[in-house]
Amino acid sequence: MNLKKEKYYWQKGYKIIVGLDEVGRGPLAGPITAAAVIINPRTKNIYSTKTKKLKIKDKNFLEILKNTKDSKKLTEKQREKLFELIKTNPFIQFSCSSVGPKKIDQINIAKANQKVMENCLRKIISPKIKNKKILILIDGNQTLSSNLSFLKKNKIVQRAVIKGDEKIFSIALASVIAKVIRDKKMKNLSLKYPQYKFNLHKGYGTKLHQQLIKKYGSCKIHRKSFKL
Repeated sequence: MNLKKEKYYWQKGYKIIVGLDEVGRGPLAGPITAAAVIINPRTKNIYSTKTKKLKIKDKNFLEILKNTKDSKKLTEKQREKLFELIKTNPFIQFSCSSVGPKKIDQINIAKANQKVMENCLRKIISPKIKNKKILILIDGNQTLSSNLSFLKKNKIVQRAVIKGDEKIFSIALASVIAKVIRDKKMKNLSLKYPQYKFNLHKGYGTKLHQQLIKKYGSCKIHRKSFKL
């Protein structure tokens, strides 16, 4: 990928650009998980608005930039390898949050989606950067509710980007992070509920998963408000 969109918004005066994405909106079981990513909040250290060139020479970062794609277009091994690089890279800051199936059933999936994204932003936008010009780039066709006091108070601008995980580096990173973290949760849950084979389908409504639900019924991590 490239930093074309981030460069564009840096030139527009935004000091902090946050890429935001979620995974797990559609499954029949497990949490919905979101991640938020900032490419170096100290913008001057990564990109020159005068020369319009990247300053980073870090091999780790350049490898991440080269190999990052929408998480759905990467294999599980590729995502996990990227995640290990992301975790240790000083030019990438991220936060992650999940909302479980019980809460999803209580408030519905749309509100759970808003909540999990808001939680990510509250974690990543620290008091030190709240007074800077902040832009949130969200994958999809919807922004977060404009009534959120957190956004109003910090004068945060939002942009929804259809297929943003294919176009924007920071959103693609968020999609990879959220996917890896959620998949790990589902693998751990498969040890607790081995009969459902969550390690294979990650809670999505595959033919196998539907057959297992019909055979064993639902368990605690199934979303009771979802129907086959």
